[in-house]
Amino acid sequence: MSRVAAIDCGTNSIRLLIADIEGESFREIYRTMEIVRLGQGVDKNKRFDPAAIERTLAAVAEFSTEIARRGVTALRFCATSATRDAQNRELFISGVHGILGIEPEVISGDEEARLSFMGAVRELRQSDAPFLVVDIGGGSTEFVFGTNEVSAAKSVNIGCVRMSERHFQELPPSRAAIEAACADIDGAIDLASQSVPITSAATIVAVAGTATTVAAAALGLGEYDRYSIHLSRISATQVHEISQRFLKMQRAEIAALGYMHPGRVDVISAGALVLDRILQRSGASEFVASESDILDGMAWSIAK
Repeated sequence: MSRVAAIDCGTNSIRLLIADIEGESFREIYRTMEIVRLGQGVDKNKRFDPAAIERTLAAVAEFSTEIARRGVTALRFCATSATRDAQNRELFISGVHGILGIEPEVISGDEEARLSFMGAVRELRQSDAPFLVVDIGGGSTEFVFGTNEVSAAKSVNIGCVRMSERHFQELPPSRAAIEAACADIDGAIDLASQSVPITSAATIVAVAGTATTVAAAALGLGEYDRYSIHLSRISATQVHEISQRFLKMQRAEIAALGYMHPGRVDVISAGALVLDRILQRSGASEFVASESDILDGMAWSIAK
């Protein structure tokens, strides 16, 4: 049996999973997330803000304590969109090395897609294949198509933080801002569809915080409950209604929602719009919300 730890550091959040894996058996020991907004300003400046690095390294130090306390034997740390784009990424990489003794992998969009797919479809029936896994992150969105393995993948720069910083400086956004965001999103979907058959999936699986928060809204949850959300089926009609609702809400109204993580308040409007446009363009009638994603894929990848 392997006790493994995986750390996924994205544009908006950093997450830790510790699990025991033996053969096909997976037992979650510990899972946590911190919203650190490492990618703050990266879309515009192509550099990490020193305060964002400081926030993220503080979370890494907390994770390091849990990893040591729980007797982890293998660790993988992956950094994604914001770190790929930041010209001063070495400041962050050296900081992580100083805390954990390992360098984070700055993984490609293709590797991010592969790991997301591995984590997302493991619990699903092959009779529901082929799958399109959609991973809406802070900086990028991955489109991954396959059955039990990836056959096509594309990463495009339409994450919820990136879209918010580009278009939604105010909440609610203006009609012009929404139209500009839609044009940006649709252009990225066009690019993804050149590589990935987005209209050919039998099942669309959406992972990460945007999708699971939209699912929480659709399910009418009073507070966030990952066990109620996991593998729930949310109709495209519900997604469109929720997206339109978020686009009309003030920041304080969004913050007052019981299921809303404070770190998603200013980016969920853009994220839900991305999900809505993807479902419309794919022609899908629903999506499956999965709480298993790149983090789970990373854990499986290092199990012995």
